[in-house]
Amino acid sequence: MKQFFKAVQISENTYWVGAIDWNVKNFHGYTTNRGTTYNAFLILDEKVTLIDTVKAPFYDELMARISSVIDPEKIDYIISNHSEPDHSGALERVVNAVKPEKVFASPMGQKTLKAYFGEDFQVETMKTGDTLNIGKNTIAAVETKMVHWPDSMVTYATNEKVLFSQDAFGMHLATSKLFSDENDRSILNYEVKKYFANILLHLSPQVAATIAALPKLNLDIQVIAPDHGPLWRTQDEMNYIVNLYKELTEQQAGKKAVVFYNTMWTSTAKMAAALSDGLRDGNLEVKLIDLGGSDRSEVITEVFDSAIVCAGAPTMNNQVYPAMADILTYVKGLRPKNKIGFAFGSFGWSGEGHKFIQNTMADMKFELPFEPYSCKYMPTEKNLEEIFNIGKSLAELVNNK
Repeated sequence: MKQFFKAVQISENTYWVGAIDWNVKNFHGYTTNRGTTYNAFLILDEKVTLIDTVKAPFYDELMARISSVIDPEKIDYIISNHSEPDHSGALERVVNAVKPEKVFASPMGQKTLKAYFGEDFQVETMKTGDTLNIGKNTIAAVETKMVHWPDSMVTYATNEKVLFSQDAFGMHLATSKLFSDENDRSILNYEVKKYFANILLHLSPQVAATIAALPKLNLDIQVIAPDHGPLWRTQDEMNYIVNLYKELTEQQAGKKAVVFYNTMWTSTAKMAAALSDGLRDGNLEVKLIDLGGSDRSEVITEVFDSAIVCAGAPTMNNQVYPAMADILTYVKGLRPKNKIGFAFGSFGWSGEGHKFIQNTMADMKFELPFEPYSCKYMPTEKNLEEIFNIGKSLAELVNNK
């Protein structure tokens, strides 16, 4: 296997030794249609140091890449920047194979790794301000709690000038092109937005604080190396991703609306189409999503940069249609801000579905300028005209801001 998986040099003495997962399509409830990477990094110095590992099934790929540049048993230190299993899943097996002198993690990372691997698993701590001399390089640690787990930290290799940013500045994208400047910018834009919307949105204040703190560290960064997706290696690319993250934390929506809906016998679908056309007639970009063919991670990605969020569903068993309840629960947990909401739906008997949507939007602190709109059984021409006009009125609220 060794001849098939090669390390990739990213700076003078630092190599990418991670794994590419072309086939993963769901990542704890988040669809990853383009797969992902589990990035790990090897620094060749007086103390050979491995930064993070990979998801457990990719152990052999990790070890093969390491073996392409050095005997894995020569690894002295392992640093776990983030203990989530996509980065630490192979850690115990790697430790047993290479027998490093020490394993390091943040104080919370130490607790998490011991919870995974047992109290006998030996981990030393690195907290903000701590440094580790490995020869030509000093590794500096900065805890980044809740970006996006309590254990999260970033590390910086002084001589290599590489910032190992764990889950920050990353995305789920499987690609044979390791660096961002080798990939299509439009794909990067979408996947960064999708990653942020699904993973970091509810943690925007913590992300913003971390970004604001980085310049104060006076680091000479030549490569930003996240744990997922391409690496950022030019000044233009690094400026791009840092500035994009700043924008994303601000949650400033554009002149855009998203309408997502379930339908049972096409009634709600007809209402959604009329509403969308009214929004479009009001000069907004509109994204119309039928939940029968889309999932929660696609919805929150569109909700993220939409000023107007419209949700419609029929009533089923005195409740909202189940798939809508799933979506709203997911969106609510990610806490999108600065949204105008609108609820609609159809019913045959009791009519609770649209009220559930309205109440959930109220809980999310959405601005709700209209009462929820509903029709019984099939919408009439009058119903469709009325909901079309609501769409136009919603668009005016955005255009007049």
